[in-house]
Amino acid sequence: MQLRDALFNWLQISIVSEARPEDNAARETRDFFELILREDHGLNRFSVTADDMAYHILYETGGQSVNQKFDREAADQLLEDINSNPKYNE
Repeated sequence: MQLRDALFNWLQISIVSEARPEDNAARETRDFFELILREDHGLNRFSVTADDMAYHILYETGGQSVNQKFDREAADQLLEDINSNPKYNE
């Protein structure tokens, strides 16, 4: 999995996990993507900030800090899809 894809997947499921703390599947999936980021891509640290238009993931790898930007609407889409599906809101 490419780094950008792994970061985006981790971001989306982190948003879901934060919004739905009782959702064990979301938490486990977030942890899975964190493992991919650490083991497959060598990320040491990563954190998220947001503004009105984007999420910014700051991560460190190989002694360098990198800022990756993702469209906020795209990143929030998974949570919106889950919340709009009655199957996941019983």
